[in-house]
Amino acid sequence: MGLKLNKISKDFGKFTAVHPLTLDVPTQEMYGFLGGNGAGKTTTFRMILGLIDSTSGTITWKGKSLNHQTSHLIGYLPEERGLYPNLKVKEQLTYLGRLRGMSKQNAENEINKWLNKFEIPQYLNKKVEELSKGNQQKIQFISSVLHDPELLILDEPFSGLDPLNIEMLKKAIYNLKTSGTTIIFSSHQMSHVEEMCENLCILQKGRAVVQGNLADIKRAYGKKNLVIHANANLNYLEKFPGVVTYKPLRNGCELQIENEDISKQIFSSLSSEQFIRKFELEEPTLNDIFIEKVGAHYE
Repeated sequence: MGLKLNKISKDFGKFTAVHPLTLDVPTQEMYGFLGGNGAGKTTTFRMILGLIDSTSGTITWKGKSLNHQTSHLIGYLPEERGLYPNLKVKEQLTYLGRLRGMSKQNAENEINKWLNKFEIPQYLNKKVEELSKGNQQKIQFISSVLHDPELLILDEPFSGLDPLNIEMLKKAIYNLKTSGTTIIFSSHQMSHVEEMCENLCILQKGRAVVQGNLADIKRAYGKKNLVIHANANLNYLEKFPGVVTYKPLRNGCELQIENEDISKQIFSSLSSEQFIRKFELEEPTLNDIFIEKVGAHYE
């Protein structure tokens, strides 16, 4: 039994930011929580954190109500960063650790551990404003996990990081999950969610438009992606029956097709005289599904 949102909603006057939403996030799972700007993600996070009250419904963690008094059980990395630029890293993190109930010594021990893990121990006594955006992001992440939370909410955790540091942070997140932390993961980079999450929910205008196991969602979607590399003109495939989208490539094309049978028809249509270097049928990506469900509302 982990995090359970039971028909929670949030109204601001006559505006409903989150319509009745039910989620079950098992312990020790990394759960994807997605949506475009204004979809209701941040409002939902704030209700989980106890920063605002829900209009209706209940929120529980391991069967017990979550509220402001239980906030020490949760770590939160917000999309909008909130570090104090003039404080030194050690002062900043120690202060935030103490707010979460840590002793000064325990906080300092954890700070040193995390700085070494991220290969930035030399920044202990640097002011936050003196750090690069990527290193500020590492400090922001450390502030969310310093107190060893049972539940961790990560909103755009890879913002400002280069590929090497993204992999470093991914490793840290996976290690937290393995050690028992339950993680809610939100990102505009669908490939990261696809790689790291088994189950997910996509919000649009405060409503869940997609929810469940990612593999099941892809199977139910039906459409497939087809990549063809060939030394021939494939433009005719743009109007081939069953082709939903056509994208020309330097050495071929990438198609979205209605179902697997269309790929057989396309293969039969290719001339035997043409040299086909690649003909690969792929599952739809999470990005494909997200764009179809959220469409023009995604920013």
